[in-house]
Amino acid sequence: MKFITSTQLSSTQKEAIRNIWNAEYPTSLQYSTLIDFDNFLNKQTDHQHILATNPEGKICGWFFSFTRDEENWFSILIDQSEQGQGLGSHLLNKAKETSTELNGWVIDNNHTVKSDGTLYKSPIDFYIKHNFVVLHDIRLEIEVMSAVKIKWKK
Repeated sequence: MKFITSTQLSSTQKEAIRNIWNAEYPTSLQYSTLIDFDNFLNKQTDHQHILATNPEGKICGWFFSFTRDEENWFSILIDQSEQGQGLGSHLLNKAKETSTELNGWVIDNNHTVKSDGTLYKSPIDFYIKHNFVVLHDIRLEIEVMSAVKIKWKK
């Protein structure tokens, strides 16, 4: 696995990440076009990307940190073919090397549906294993998702 750190993404990289996003997240969170995904990225500031690529150069993992409301937030995606093999842990640990705090929203239920018709499995246990604190009293309840805030501090 090769890891690439960058503050910007090419349109090819964005399209590969959008495809993983749409396959791995619930259908309610999908981006139908590259422009929609680009708009999501452009709403954030202080971008830092870590891309994981396989030996053929295909993106199979993405860690994205950014600033929102004066806090350091993140998103992470792992292609289905690489899940359960330590790639998510590796990306998260690489990000922690240069961060003092990470905040995220995590869907904490297992009843949302992915594009292939399977149920989205909440990754909350993964984050707890990686020393994130679940802030049960801080929730995001919007039409497209129900999530709880998680936080990691060095």
